[in-house]
Amino acid sequence: MDLGFFTQPHHAPGRAMTETLHEDRMIFSLADRLGYAEAFIGEHMTAARENVPNALLFAASLAGTTTNMTIGTAMHNLAFSHPLVIASNAAWVDHLLKGRFIFGVGAGITATDAEALEVLNHDRRAMFDEAISHVLALWAGDPPYNLSGEYWNISTEKTSWSEMGLGAVPKPFQQPHPPILFGSGDATSRSLAKFGQRGWSLMSSDTLPASRLAEQWANYAEGGAAAGSAPNYDDWRVVRAIFVADDERSAVEYAKTHPRSPYRGHFAEFHEKFQRAGALSMFKADPAIPDDDVTLDYALENCIIAGTVDQVAEQILALREIAGPFGTLVYAGKDWTDAELSRRSMILMAEEVMPAVNAALGERGRVGVAASAAS
Repeated sequence: MDLGFFTQPHHAPGRAMTETLHEDRMIFSLADRLGYAEAFIGEHMTAARENVPNALLFAASLAGTTTNMTIGTAMHNLAFSHPLVIASNAAWVDHLLKGRFIFGVGAGITATDAEALEVLNHDRRAMFDEAISHVLALWAGDPPYNLSGEYWNISTEKTSWSEMGLGAVPKPFQQPHPPILFGSGDATSRSLAKFGQRGWSLMSSDTLPASRLAEQWANYAEGGAAAGSAPNYDDWRVVRAIFVADDERSAVEYAKTHPRSPYRGHFAEFHEKFQRAGALSMFKADPAIPDDDVTLDYALENCIIAGTVDQVAEQILALREIAGPFGTLVYAGKDWTDAELSRRSMILMAEEVMPAVNAALGERGRVGVAASAAS
């Protein structure tokens, strides 16, 4: 199982953008040096606590500071930009990273972004569908282009000048295009099957309880089966809020119980947003649980992995037993309230937890092979 990293990013109220931007870039560089296989960044234009406004620009900024891991957008909000801008910028980033790029896409869920861009009352899922269709058509086609839609029309027919190279949209480094990824925190979303049918990779949110992950994968895989293909577990990424410490008390306090815990603080925001939207079902390990029982502490117990190296390894193995053999465990980054503890957690995760997990998975595989041979 591979190890990845993802951050919205989320930072405590009042922190300066310059400070958090340099911190976020430093964390990605740390992940690269530690051997994390890939790392993803979110984007929000009007969210002071999640203050990277453009994931593609952030990914581009890492071209010279990372050398090994793949960088991904998670997610680039297609309803909030023109498809030509998206296609040309994403292709450019793919070239900057020489193919170390995953194109994570979404419709855009931040309501204040949508209001500011005057699309709050638009069907952003329909806009997303049209945008990705245009992007893929631009990457696959040759000029002059003539694409029409409900929200965007793209043409270079009147002004294309092939001898001067005018009217052509850049093709990505990876052909026919970078891997496409979508994220979901809903086990029953109707979009899961559609995205599975398209052959895109799934990244499951850290707000989705372990007991619902297999259900989410089944709904996603149903779409792939309908398209005549079997989705590959190796392409499934499961995001978890994880904190590793040298002693259990420090781990539990920093991840769950301390008033200044960045994990508790972030999940408190999730809880408040879900409650306001009537979406506490996103946290439910069992859909039948009443909303009144879905407290913040309930969410923390169901969604956060914390402890010593041995304890975290055991919890990850238990998670995989429940969910299924997903290919990448994605460590969810939180605000570095305590830089020393946060850095130590990422180091322990890469250098001790994951080797222990993969050794255990290898041992289980060998036991299974031996048992099969004996029978």
